[in-house]
This record gives sequence, structure tokens and C-alpha cells, in this order.
Amino acid sequence: MRLDKFLQVSRLVKRRTVANTLCNRGKVYVNGHPAKAGRALAVGDILRLPAPEPAFTELGAPERDAVEPEYEVLEIPSGNVSRARAPTLYRLRR
Repeated sequence: MRLDKFLQVSRLVKRRTVANTLCNRGKVYVNGHPAKAGRALAVGDILRLPAPEPAFTELGAPERDAVEPEYEVLEIPSGNVSRARAPTLYRLRR
């Protein structure tokens, strides 16, 4: 399955066009290397995505040390999956 499609199906990214844009800008890494949207994924691959929008601290200031999350691919689906099943496709590493 293509990287951009997996990001959309697993609901790590809301839309496939957003996944394409992130890949084209070099923001998505697979196994430590920048990956293009068409890269084929395999079980065991490690994905690193940009940190989500900055979280706010109790005082209302944005948190500066946002860590880019890493995900391990646990399953490659053959098509679309339900919202409830989507989190079973990956595991958060950090």
C-alpha cells in the first residue's frame, strides 16, 4: 500500500491530499529516510510524522518541545477500514 493511502486509511492524517503535501515537503520519514507519497509500506516500517499543532500549557503558552511521533506499521490493509479498526494498523513508539 502507498504511504499516502496508509496515512489516510489509518487516520494518522485526515486527508490523502494532506498526506501527499507532507510527503512532498519531506516531512514524513520511513525508517529514518524522507519518503515520497508513492513509497510502498511493509509491516515493521517505522513512520515519523511532523508533531501535531503545538499544545498549550496551563498558562496558555504554546509548548515548544513537541516531539515528532513515531509509529510502527503493524498491518497493511487491503482497502479501507472502519474507524474503530484504524488504530490497530499501527503502534505509537514515542
